Amino acid sequence: MAGQDLQVLTALDAAKTQWYHFTAIVVAGMGFFTDAYDLFCISLVTKLLGRIYYTDPSKPDPGTLPPNVAAAVNGVALCGTLAGQLFFGWLGDRLGRKSVYGMTLLLMVICSVASGLSFGSTPDGVMATLCFFRFWLGFGIGGDYPLSATIMSEYANKKTRGGFIAAVFAMQGFGILAGGIVTLAISAGFRRAFPAPAYLVDAAASTVPQADYVWRIILMLGAAPAILTYYWRTKMPETARYTALVAKNAKKAAADMSKVLQVEIEAEAEKLDDITARNKDYGLFSRRFARRHGLHLLGTAATWFLVDIAYYSQNLFQKDIFTSIHWIPKARTMSALEEVFRISRAQTLIALCGTVPGYWFTVFLIDVIGRFAIQLLGFAMMTVFMLGLAGPYHHWTTPGNHVGFAVMYGFTFFFANFGPNATTFIVPAEIFPARLRSTCHGISAASGKAGAIIGAFGFLYAAQPKDKARVDAGYKPGIGVRNALFVLAACNFLGFVFTFLVPESKGKSLEEMSGEANDEENPTSTGAKATVQPSGLETV
Repeated sequence: MAGQDLQVLTALDAAKTQWYHFTAIVVAGMGFFTDAYDLFCISLVTKLLGRIYYTDPSKPDPGTLPPNVAAAVNGVALCGTLAGQLFFGWLGDRLGRKSVYGMTLLLMVICSVASGLSFGSTPDGVMATLCFFRFWLGFGIGGDYPLSATIMSEYANKKTRGGFIAAVFAMQGFGILAGGIVTLAISAGFRRAFPAPAYLVDAAASTVPQADYVWRIILMLGAAPAILTYYWRTKMPETARYTALVAKNAKKAAADMSKVLQVEIEAEAEKLDDITARNKDYGLFSRRFARRHGLHLLGTAATWFLVDIAYYSQNLFQKDIFTSIHWIPKARTMSALEEVFRISRAQTLIALCGTVPGYWFTVFLIDVIGRFAIQLLGFAMMTVFMLGLAGPYHHWTTPGNHVGFAVMYGFTFFFANFGPNATTFIVPAEIFPARLRSTCHGISAASGKAGAIIGAFGFLYAAQPKDKARVDAGYKPGIGVRNALFVLAACNFLGFVFTFLVPESKGKSLEEMSGEANDEENPTSTGAKATVQPSGLETV
């Protein structure tokens, strides 16, 4: 044994649940609350943006964002997130987790406010400014993924580590819900203060000038939770695993954790030197990493890529799906603020009934039934429910069947979050060595965002009807919502298959999973020589 011999790491693995665990969950989790709010609230206001900046009152329908603008507004933050995950993931292993943790939050605060202050003399100018700030907002959000996951995994004990990391990620659900509630409240307030007729009745008057404040306020409010937690992030000590195993400073690691755990911990500098001598460092592109973790990295990256294609398609384009099944009335029958109100109400109901509960099922059950089983179950059920929506799609679009569609659609969100959307975030923070943990999590997360970008851009075009007469202005005919749902079901099935490359980490220390707990060529479990297999099972 190596890393396990260090008293500071043994103390962390065996520590009872204490106040500092909950503090870490809140500090890290509020970043994810902000992340989700900022990433998903844009889908609530894109219809409004189209009405404000691209409406021609002489046309029978209100304006919508042109295809290239809609794709940019929805997807540019995801592009920034991908870049931020790679950059800050790498930086977290070079400079330390704490050193760069405050930077990401500060960037998110500045860009959230700046997004709401987007300016320009033409509609395209306003959208270009908005996209610029949302890219850098996404860059900051991207850094939060590898850093928050790594910090929580390195602080947690091995018995409840999965639940703690899942609790951080579960704040994403509250962020999505908060986005819906905030939009609902603001649109309701403005609608009451500035009543307007439907577009059919008076096209010009259906969008009141004050509507321009609505989307700006919604975007800027994303800065509030980040501001509240910035101070606490700067006060968090560096994780003991980084300080000891990467920075090689046993004395500081012991001193920091003695304060956190409120117990006396021996520094053991000589033991750390012995560990360092027996466990030579190796890089991401080395043969040793490929032998130990190559398939694991492929598994975590591929599963995250596949789940995000489906998850972000569903989240960002709920409004289009709800319109296509007539749950939300035609835009021309509503005023601009009425449309925002109805979209946010529908998405809030889905978040409340399907999205949020799924996250917390994962929190409470992940250390009971394991990551592998939850991920397999999630992918399998998402496949089933997607097929259930796509197969009889014409049935769901007929009057009287909208509630059934919403229930089925909600279940796909439930099993995404009680499933791969949560586990793909958790596992990469547990199975890679400390010196590469943040980098590998960043790579896995960036792979997921690549899937999200495909979902965001691809679904926008693919879900267009085949019939040219029914295609939205500026678009070409696509494969339709029904066939798009079949494609998403296929992605979920592939995710099920790739899950067999991901090992089970329930109940094991980080050093056991990464191979830092021994000087064998393969990572092993405690007791008998139990080599971690890609299937998520063990062979003894």
